[in-house]
Amino acid sequence: MNYNKADFIASYGISSQLPESDRPELSFSGRSNVGKSSLTNALVGEKIAIVSDKPQTTRNRIYGVVNRGDTQYVLLDTPGFHKARNRLGDYMVKVTRESIADVDAVLLLVEPVAHVGIPEAELIEKIKASHLPAILCINKIDTVEKKDDLLAVIAAYSEAYAFDAIIPISARTHEGLDDLMNELGKYASEGPQLFPDGMTTDQPDRQVVGEIVREKLLRNLDKEIPHGTAVEISRFIERDDEVIEVDATIYCEKASHKGIIIGKNGAMLKKISTEARRDIERFMGTKVYLETWVKVKENWRDNMNYIRSFGYDEQ
Repeated sequence: MNYNKADFIASYGISSQLPESDRPELSFSGRSNVGKSSLTNALVGEKIAIVSDKPQTTRNRIYGVVNRGDTQYVLLDTPGFHKARNRLGDYMVKVTRESIADVDAVLLLVEPVAHVGIPEAELIEKIKASHLPAILCINKIDTVEKKDDLLAVIAAYSEAYAFDAIIPISARTHEGLDDLMNELGKYASEGPQLFPDGMTTDQPDRQVVGEIVREKLLRNLDKEIPHGTAVEISRFIERDDEVIEVDATIYCEKASHKGIIIGKNGAMLKKISTEARRDIERFMGTKVYLETWVKVKENWRDNMNYIRSFGYDEQ
């Protein structure tokens, strides 16, 4: 993403150090694979969060910025609520639980199923304890054959908690998103703009690039292998001709996984790299040269030093 002018205001090491803002900050919560990242991307109008059909795709909290008229919205995408099986999982669950704090409202995203599951029930308890305004979003309504079936879903969740609003949506088709934004606008108040015009996320470009590579791992690899991968961007240089050179190292937990990621004669790694490069070019708006390597770090998901080195740390 290229900017012609930038004014230095202040430097902050972690997001918790950001100054207080009057912008409406909204936390998106829900179980894994419910569509939080897809909704964030749809509202922002740009792909800032990776998406796959595998659970636990999102590992960090991600801020998305939406400017509509004279109102700026700060959206907080979080990892899906799940049962942790390693120290990385513990970190992700902690991020999800703590993301309800210090926001103006919580949006609970659920699927169109007329039953309140255990993850949803636990998140509702967190919402109750926070005393924050809460909006229920029923996602994936494009998969519901009869819209009347949504009434049973609304009834089940209305019995569980008195939400301030219940809005059926589809992050995929964008149905209901205008209604959602109108509801979110109720929490806006006058104040200075926190993020400059044109900025859609708090993530540095190299972090987004690393996540795009990881998305392609998730989409092209099966079973547990992609969940045990991490991506480190060791080189990110913008040349005078505006071409960006990127070196990305993919880490996995087993030597056998390394062979699968590389594939026969390097075919799988080439496929992953080609798909990633295309998306990176769309995001950056310029030509990109991407080189990828694969290395092994055994059991890195249970090693906090490795976890922190890959950027999964307190924010």
